[in-house]
Amino acid sequence: MVVKKIDLKDKIVVLVGTAHVSNESIKEVKETIIEEKPDCIALELDYARFAQLSEEHKWKKTDVLTVIKQGKAYLLLFNLILSGMQRRIGRELGIKPGSEMLEAAKIAKEHNIRLAFVDRDIEITMRRTFATMSFFEKLRLFFELFLYIFGVGERLTPEKVEELKKDDVLSAVIKELSKQFPSIKKVIVDERDQYIAASISAIKAKKIVAVVGAGHMKGIAENLGKEIDLNTLKKAPKKHNYGSIIGFLMLGILILMLSFGFYFKGPQFVLSAFVVWFLINSSLSAIGAIIVKAHWKSVLAAFLAAPFTTLHPALASGWFAGAVEAKIRPPLVEDLESIQKIESVMELNRNRFTHILVVTAAVNLASSIATFISLAIIASML
Repeated sequence: MVVKKIDLKDKIVVLVGTAHVSNESIKEVKETIIEEKPDCIALELDYARFAQLSEEHKWKKTDVLTVIKQGKAYLLLFNLILSGMQRRIGRELGIKPGSEMLEAAKIAKEHNIRLAFVDRDIEITMRRTFATMSFFEKLRLFFELFLYIFGVGERLTPEKVEELKKDDVLSAVIKELSKQFPSIKKVIVDERDQYIAASISAIKAKKIVAVVGAGHMKGIAENLGKEIDLNTLKKAPKKHNYGSIIGFLMLGILILMLSFGFYFKGPQFVLSAFVVWFLINSSLSAIGAIIVKAHWKSVLAAFLAAPFTTLHPALASGWFAGAVEAKIRPPLVEDLESIQKIESVMELNRNRFTHILVVTAAVNLASSIATFISLAIIASML
């Protein structure tokens, strides 16, 4: 059993390391709480994630059009893919992900023990993660996540999960994670270790049982009792509107090439360049919509919007295609209720709610690719 007891002068902290999807972890959590009789139970969750685990109906309150307008389609899709991965692992092991956290919360309620959520807000963590990741790290991460969703890779067994709870194996996993995605390791592991440790240290109680992921045990233990600036770790990074900057840059390059072409080759060049621009942007954006099985009206919206939205840095053709898809195929109550059951890309695309996000993301990606191809072709015409 992965349990570590730490004396912090004014309180005793009992860290219980779990595998999140292990039946053994649920048993360990229950036994430790009953044996230690703590004044407070701390969970490695923020309130939003706890609500998601215990109140699956929360998705009914999500407005898909607001998500699209705020440019959060990619972030929400990323979270849904991660949730799908966790559910798939849980299904393979015959257990609901986060069950040990729900068990701890249940015991806290039954025994009238204070419950504390000591993890950082998930949205801040995700924003800080994406802000520190390089473009190629993001591409690689999404690629590997999609591979996993399609079932590529080694199957996880209960024996392997229990193996991961050993300190030496976990250290190797974290080191490997650091090599592949150093930004993710820094924000998701190191920063959260500090945040969780500081949150636990700030709890006014004589004895605390903290239920945390086994991978965080060592880091939390090392940071307990240290002076840590929580305000710095709570700050979400300022949004750098790189999309708009790149959009203005692309527009500037296009205008520059059209000006040179007009000067050296005459108005016929400008006409030919516009034909290339319209055809490639319209065609590829429409193809992106077709690939993800968008409604024909959404495909048409992508086709018509792409040439113009790519000329406007503040607009995106995916927004128009997604809005049309939402109008033609509005999400049903059953779609919102079944979000928590999505475990594959096919299911992600079949669900009306998440399908709208997929259409938005696919058309935006296709439109971005089309912009670079169009500029390259126009440049070759000079």
